[in-house]
Amino acid sequence: MKIALIGYGKMGKMIEQIAIGRGHEIVSIIDIDNQQDFDSDAFALADVAIEFTNPTAAYGNYLRAWEQGVKVVSGSTGWMKEHGDEVRRLCSEGGRTLFWASNFSIGVAIFSAVNRYLAKIMNQFPQYDVEMEETHHVHKLDHPSGTAITLAEEIVENIDRKEAWAEETTDPKLLRVDHIRRGEVPGIHTVRYDSEADLITISHDAHSRKGFALGAVLAAEYTAEHEGLLTISDMFKF
Repeated sequence: MKIALIGYGKMGKMIEQIAIGRGHEIVSIIDIDNQQDFDSDAFALADVAIEFTNPTAAYGNYLRAWEQGVKVVSGSTGWMKEHGDEVRRLCSEGGRTLFWASNFSIGVAIFSAVNRYLAKIMNQFPQYDVEMEETHHVHKLDHPSGTAITLAEEIVENIDRKEAWAEETTDPKLLRVDHIRRGEVPGIHTVRYDSEADLITISHDAHSRKGFALGAVLAAEYTAEHEGLLTISDMFKF
C-alpha cells in the first residue's frame, strides 16, 4: 500500500517506521514547510494519507487530500465541533473517505469497550457517582483530550443520571472530566465510580506512542478497502 504522511512530528516518524516494517511504501511526507506538496504527483499516488497535526490544520488537510482523491486516516482532535457536520456530509454525500479516531491504540479500543459495559452495569447503582480524569504531555493543545470526550460520551449515553459531561463542574447531573498537563506523558485516562462503601476504578496508561502509531497503520490498511466515515468501532467489533 502507498501511504502519504501529513504531519512529521514524533507520531509521523513512528508511523513511518511501523508502516515500512509492515511492507508499505511512504510516497509523500507533508509538513508545515512543504504544503505545496499536496498538489504533487507523489501525493496523488497514495492510497491513504495518515494525518496527525493539530486542531486548526486538520480540516483543511482533509479537504486538500480529498481534492487529490486520497482517503484520509486522522487522529487530530479539536476540529469536530466546528467542522464535524460538514465532514459527515462530505463522507455521506460527497464520496469522501475519512477514518477518524480520537485514539488509535488497540488497548484504548479494548478499554472503551470495557467502559461502555461498566457504564451499563453502573446505571443500575445510583449510589455510585462517576467522574473522569485525563493526563497528557504539556504540548497537547486541546482539553479534555479527544479520547476523554469519547469515553465521557459513552458514559453519558449509558448512565441515565448523567445528562452531559463538563469540565470543572459540581453539578451532579453532569459527568465531571478533569485534565492534567505534565511532562511528556503519552496519555492516561481514568474513570472512577465512587460511593460511601467503596471505589471502582478503571484506567488506561499508555507507555509510549507506539500503540497509537500501530493502530493508525492498521486503520490505513482497513481504510484502503472501505469508504465513507469510518472509526474504530468499524474496524474492531467488540
